[in-house]
Amino acid sequence: MHIHAHLDVLVDGNPVTVPAYIGIDDKAQQISPLHTHDPSGVIHIESPVKATFTLGQFMTEWNVALDADRIGGMKAGGGNVLRAYVNGKQIKGDPAAIVLHAHDEIALVYGPEHQNVKVPATFTFPAGL
Repeated sequence: MHIHAHLDVLVDGNPVTVPAYIGIDDKAQQISPLHTHDPSGVIHIESPVKATFTLGQFMTEWNVALDADRIGGMKAGGGNVLRAYVNGKQIKGDPAAIVLHAHDEIALVYGPEHQNVKVPATFTFPAGL
């Protein structure tokens, strides 16, 4: 299995970089089936067996908490909300449960409930991905 998805994280309307080398341990020479190579937001899903992988599993690799009302140290409440989108469509429920599919564009948006944020619906993957 070798597919790719893209993740955008927006906090208060500002992009948060998804770091390079999530899930890659050069020292131990190990690589997780869910990893990044660069800060583009492209999630590489590479496994010797076909399996279902979720956004929550990727966020665990990143060491950033994610559930229905929390991303990292930011919790919904006090006028702030966490919203999740897949290919431009809002997803209800726990975003950690989002299944990663080939060429999905996933956006996690945290901030004021009434803030109007332009949510990406697509991502142009580099040739070969």
